[in-house]
Amino acid sequence: MKLFVIAWLSAFALMAQAPAVSSTMGAVTKIDAESKALTLKTDAGAEVMVMLQPAVSFRRVAPGETDLRNAATIALSDITLGDRVLARGRAENSMVAATLIVVMSQGDIAKKQAADQADWEKRGVTGRVTNVTADSITVSSVVIAPGPNALVRRYAPDSVKFSEARASKLSEIRTGDQVRARGEKSADGTKMSAEEIVSGSFRTLAGVVLSIDAAVGQLQVRDLETKKPVTVKINMDSSMRKLAPPAAQAIAVRVHPELAAALKGKAAPAADVQQLVDRSPAVTLADLKNGDAIVVSSTVGASADKVTAITLVAGVEPILTKPGTREMSLGSWDLGGGFAQ
Repeated sequence: MKLFVIAWLSAFALMAQAPAVSSTMGAVTKIDAESKALTLKTDAGAEVMVMLQPAVSFRRVAPGETDLRNAATIALSDITLGDRVLARGRAENSMVAATLIVVMSQGDIAKKQAADQADWEKRGVTGRVTNVTADSITVSSVVIAPGPNALVRRYAPDSVKFSEARASKLSEIRTGDQVRARGEKSADGTKMSAEEIVSGSFRTLAGVVLSIDAAVGQLQVRDLETKKPVTVKINMDSSMRKLAPPAAQAIAVRVHPELAAALKGKAAPAADVQQLVDRSPAVTLADLKNGDAIVVSSTVGASADKVTAITLVAGVEPILTKPGTREMSLGSWDLGGGFAQ
């Protein structure tokens, strides 16, 4: 779940403390103006019927806003499919008799996400930690220190959900951890005063798809390194991308420097690997087939043969194939955490 959605839900959690009253959040999948009802699909995938009570109040908040005093009063007709809604009221089974509807519009969320992504690309640093001191960490040759009121969080084992990431401290980060940080850099780009630091211990798996079960959201993969099968679980928080050939070639040159000479300067320009992945088209399990090569990032969990994907990337054959051979291996490519937020 995106960070601003987490803050929004946390701010309104106190609404649910009255007896027999609860708050339910989800995306609007159906609007029945005549019956005065909404259908929501929660982040867990469950459908909830929201019956609008006679005195129901409709409010719209901007993404990131946590105070209802800054909300705009709207009407049912202002709600559209795909909007995120928090419905407060008396709940029974899969139905909520709502007296308050708080809305974040789908369009506002998309704009916020685009702005956040652009800011991460402009002011962010992603990489593996190479040095740790009492008050800083070094990532991609940038010394990062938390700024005032910096948000520091860490992914939980076996989880890809940022909403399940716990509050953390700089002292919990170790050399070798993956970190994504955003903040103000020094003029020479060697230092950062971070506003956000997200860390985790991740693994990167390269494999060939053996089977796909879209109904349960998982696939079986043969690990290229161990030659053993691994179950990869896909959920709503997993990011699935497919690299276009030019992007895959650009990363391949990074992983296999000997390709640069072979291509005689015709390789794609150097680019940030994370940005190449982030900008690639989204795909689903239906777009994959047996025999496809994929790379998966996940948190380090309890079982080596079962992972939940943070990021799954297809179209990676040029990256995994060793130059001059048909053999595939992950080699030096480290997808890291992917950091879906």
